[in-house]
Amino acid sequence: MFQTLQQAQDFIRANGIQMVDFMMIDLNGRWRHLTIPAERLTAHTMTHGIGFDASNYGFAPVEKSDMVFVPDLSSAYVDEFAEVPTLAMIGDIFVIELPENRRFDQDPRNVAYHAQEHMKQLGIADEMRIGPEFEFHVFDHVSYDVSPQSAHYSLDSEQAEWNTGNEFGNLGYKMAKKGGYHMAPPLDKLSGFRSRVVLLMEKQGIMVKYHHHEVGGPGQLEIEVEFGGLLEMADKTMMTKYLIKNAAVAEDKTATFMPKPIYEEAGNGMHVHMHLFKDGKPLFYDAKGYSQLSETALHFIGGLLAHAPALCAFTNPSTNSYKRLVPGYEAPVTIGYATSNRSSVIRIPAYAKAPEDKRFELRSPDGTCNPYYAYAAILMAGLDGIQKKIDPEKAGFGPYDFNLYNLNEAEQKTIKQLPRTLDEALDALEADHGFLTAGGVFPQRLIDIWASNRRAEAAKVNQIPHPAEFELYYDL
Repeated sequence: MFQTLQQAQDFIRANGIQMVDFMMIDLNGRWRHLTIPAERLTAHTMTHGIGFDASNYGFAPVEKSDMVFVPDLSSAYVDEFAEVPTLAMIGDIFVIELPENRRFDQDPRNVAYHAQEHMKQLGIADEMRIGPEFEFHVFDHVSYDVSPQSAHYSLDSEQAEWNTGNEFGNLGYKMAKKGGYHMAPPLDKLSGFRSRVVLLMEKQGIMVKYHHHEVGGPGQLEIEVEFGGLLEMADKTMMTKYLIKNAAVAEDKTATFMPKPIYEEAGNGMHVHMHLFKDGKPLFYDAKGYSQLSETALHFIGGLLAHAPALCAFTNPSTNSYKRLVPGYEAPVTIGYATSNRSSVIRIPAYAKAPEDKRFELRSPDGTCNPYYAYAAILMAGLDGIQKKIDPEKAGFGPYDFNLYNLNEAEQKTIKQLPRTLDEALDALEADHGFLTAGGVFPQRLIDIWASNRRAEAAKVNQIPHPAEFELYYDL
């Protein structure tokens, strides 16, 4: 939004801004914030930053936890949900050193930035453009409890088919199970909500291609955005989630990007479309290639598929992620590529025919990821494939131009599978992460901390008795 501090200060005065909010990304991918009175935004702030305890963000031990946050003026926006007129901005984390502070290597924005720089230094491309699809649920109620003597969750959506029998205030028009895809009002009761969110997104510079109701009947929605650069889109991913969640709360609803909040319904993915450019020219198009893809594009696909299990540790970092990656619910389970095939982990859209539009999508990621790490990891896997000239067909990844959900047991064994649990994904990451540490993009310390934290989460979930276990085993 701004190039100079003077521009920001002029805007603050002209628009009655009273507070400046600093949005900081933690290790797991949550925004945290710190607020100062607007008049405190000075040259000193931009030079020396604002100190904070990085140990609470998951980045540093307590004995070395002092770091500083330096705002990025270009990321500034007016927070539509703040009670007091507030200008917010994202920023970068620095380690305190003499004579000058240095960028913190594990800072998510720093990792994304260096992934882009690594791509440029290799001379392969100078721009990666990505376009995520945001799938999420909007509910009217959610409650949950985990304690030694009780474990349960409960959620509700007014339009869900399980509410057909409500005897009070019921006007009918309930969305059928797995029947929500592109349904129109009055079945789609959240069309207006999506439009209001889209207007907020575009006001913040997040251009939207379209929005619609997704397959899941109880309030599953999708908003797909136009393409942007890796770091730019990571910032916009955080902003999109912030706007959706706060817009829902403002309308007395609740939004979640959990991959699988409802049993036996479609889960929420975050498919990532991607292509590379150099000097403004697309690198993924070849009229004579498979599905009009260039050799560079196919090698990029080869890298993604070769490292797919390890990638899942960053693109699907929750235990809930693997409740989505199961057959029959429009999510991939096999490692392969194909044209127009939504059962394949990499789908090449047949409708993207122009050279500048030629691309493919990775269908495994979900919204529990830290987008900076996830997008950077995707790029690093693809670059590794280009450098090593990994041919996805010769490597046994397809193309699979048939329904991969309909394979029999013997056929399934001939095709590599995505991890089935978070622990499997972490095993793959620990065995295969050289493509991430190349060029110093992902610090080894970050990978170690990430794996340790995720294993602790998986162990916790595995140790908690599940309600379904009472159904299955209580009477034995």
